Amino acid sequence: MFRGAMSAVVSHASPQPPQPPSESRHITATIALACVGVFVSYLPVVGVSVALPVMQQALDASTSGLQWITDAFILPTAALLLTCGMLGDLYGRKKVYLAGLVVFCLGCLVCLTADSVVQVCVGQALTGVGTAALLPSTLGLISHVCPDRHKRARAIALWTAALGLGLTLGPLFNGVIVAHASWRWIFFPSLVIGAVTVVFGAVVLRDSRAERERHLDVPGQLLAIVAITGLVYGVIEGGSAGWGSIQVVIAFLAAAVGLLAFVLVELRSPCPMLDMRLFRSSAFSGAALVMALTLFAQVGLVFALSEYFGLVHHASTWDIGVRLVAINGFTVVLGPLVGRLMNRTTPGLLLVTGLVVGGIGALCVNLFHASTGTGEAALVIGVLGIGIALAMAPATTIAMNSLPHQLAGTAGAANSALRQIGSALGPAVFGVLLTDRTLDSLPGHLAQTGLSAADQGQVDGLVSNVGIQAGAFLHLKTPETTGQAQSAYGASFTDALHTCALVGGIGMLVAAVVAFALIGVRARPAHNTATEATPLPHPAGSGEVS
Repeated sequence: MFRGAMSAVVSHASPQPPQPPSESRHITATIALACVGVFVSYLPVVGVSVALPVMQQALDASTSGLQWITDAFILPTAALLLTCGMLGDLYGRKKVYLAGLVVFCLGCLVCLTADSVVQVCVGQALTGVGTAALLPSTLGLISHVCPDRHKRARAIALWTAALGLGLTLGPLFNGVIVAHASWRWIFFPSLVIGAVTVVFGAVVLRDSRAERERHLDVPGQLLAIVAITGLVYGVIEGGSAGWGSIQVVIAFLAAAVGLLAFVLVELRSPCPMLDMRLFRSSAFSGAALVMALTLFAQVGLVFALSEYFGLVHHASTWDIGVRLVAINGFTVVLGPLVGRLMNRTTPGLLLVTGLVVGGIGALCVNLFHASTGTGEAALVIGVLGIGIALAMAPATTIAMNSLPHQLAGTAGAANSALRQIGSALGPAVFGVLLTDRTLDSLPGHLAQTGLSAADQGQVDGLVSNVGIQAGAFLHLKTPETTGQAQSAYGASFTDALHTCALVGGIGMLVAAVVAFALIGVRARPAHNTATEATPLPHPAGSGEVS
């Protein structure tokens, strides 16, 4: 499917002089390697999430520990994306692409040998650094070989489908692996694919970089790390240590000060890591904000649903992966169709439609109960997945097409950075919601079971001390009382899932309103060729943003 679609990307475009066969093959190979790069970087994202119940028991991890396993990957991705985009523009996107794959493979190797939560977090952080290099470099490579707006839209649709394929196959691969081997081996497929891709990339790819001179923005990078890490740390630790605890207050203050200082530094920098003038384009601003909100809801709901199926339904890792396959699977199945639709209708219309459908699907998760069947769950998750599939590629395409293609690295990095910030906040916020809401509703459900006051206190105390992961080993003196306790726990956790679904659904509907207001649904995309590009607004007298 990908090979035929990539050939269509190369051959179908606005009338241009015919390309030599060798050049056409090079473009196809570049798009293919860009897709493989983003595919391998996203294999562990949801794959690790569905394996969290198994990892929790093997490593004796707390709820916050599980959140950190997820966010250890996402935090460096979000914090370093902009710098990696700049490095690609400055030193060459091929070099950054290959370096990203090497670091990613190193992180997989660390996780493959891990025997503690800390070591898993270190390995996840390294894979996050590699992903931070891969996301902007792959988009930059695509934009360089596809300067035509229409060809670029179809190539980005394939890139998005490859991303979705990684998110889809990760849980399935991991389900099979965990059923037959140690959880550590879930990182092996990514390691092998990444290593093979390094070899092919080194031979096949040609380097490209920005046409104007750029410089590293060290103050901006440091401040971005402080702001993003402080925010996510505050959210995660606030749920366990208390929102008024000194470390949480300091984290939020550091995030606020870091963000303000970052904006001021970037406004005054002669070569900013994130040029604030990018956001003068309403289309770019709208697409970036939409992606942050969408990934916040998507990754957060994947985290919550993985825990729900594992702790309430006691599903295996494979079963969890199968039940969640539709969230990202439709992005793969519908990817080529969405690419064609973007050139026949408006990307804005597809984006708003997808966000509304996805928001409705997320809200329908409120229909779940402790004994919801697989068919009903798959139907609701399928609606959510169709919405995400319709929204992902248009949002990325709108962001990339709103700026000159020479700024592909910068635009791709800025868009991906906001995407990853949303991804980082999703598990952090939803993990807190799951814990707090479960603890709040548990006493009421326990009171309805007929358990003795002593048994109710034992269950409540266990969940309060251990966290939501207590559902994996909740046992009382008799099978009858154990069943009653597990029933109350399941009902409480489902209440918490409903709260997460409400937050996620509202988030996607808010994103639809933002897209409608800032991007619109009527104007057709301009039919520009390789020599045309949307100008970037800039102050009078200044040169083009580099």
